[in-house]
Amino acid sequence: MFKKILVAEDIDSINQGLSSVLRALDIPEVCHATYCDDALLKARKAAYDGSPFDLLICDLSFKPDHRVQHITSGQELIAVLSREFPELKVIVYSIEDHPQTVRALWNSGKIKAYVCKGRNGLSDLEQAIRRVYVGESYLSDRVEEALKGKNFLTLRSYEVTLLTHLANGYTQEQIEKSFKENGISPSSRSSIEKRLKELKEDFNANTTVHLITILKDLRLL
Repeated sequence: MFKKILVAEDIDSINQGLSSVLRALDIPEVCHATYCDDALLKARKAAYDGSPFDLLICDLSFKPDHRVQHITSGQELIAVLSREFPELKVIVYSIEDHPQTVRALWNSGKIKAYVCKGRNGLSDLEQAIRRVYVGESYLSDRVEEALKGKNFLTLRSYEVTLLTHLANGYTQEQIEKSFKENGISPSSRSSIEKRLKELKEDFNANTTVHLITILKDLRLL
């Protein structure tokens, strides 16, 4: 079984439940962090001391407070830790079950399990830990269904960049200039206009503003 686990979770009651599961598994060393920045520092120090963490159990959302943070979400933390410590196994433990979020994380290859908080969450988490330890992966039923969805809508990185620019108030002329400066293709005004027209048709949007609103509601943007 894992010997050293880092838990990134900012809700005390959930940390208590996690602790009970880890005690039942006889994990000898568990370290908790309620801020993503702290989790990163603890992971770096453990590696520096020659005793790195074997597993990260991480929530995705962290409530902001008076303390300024450089890393504000579980997704960002997972990305950084996966880059710095590629051997670190990662389990997501979150209430978030939106297909876009689940699929993006799962397809990234950075996580070994995705467990949804809920009625059977702690039981599922225990199974996930056991499975990941022996080299397998694990998905809660809810997230597995999300990944199987055949009608799941998604956007390519080009489209996300284009629409994000529009949402931030860029004109098509400014987007064309930005794309050319950053080597994003296609960058011509006609290509941008054509793709916007296609997206409006795909999502039954009447205007660009309407399109962005729809995509934000669907959490695709």
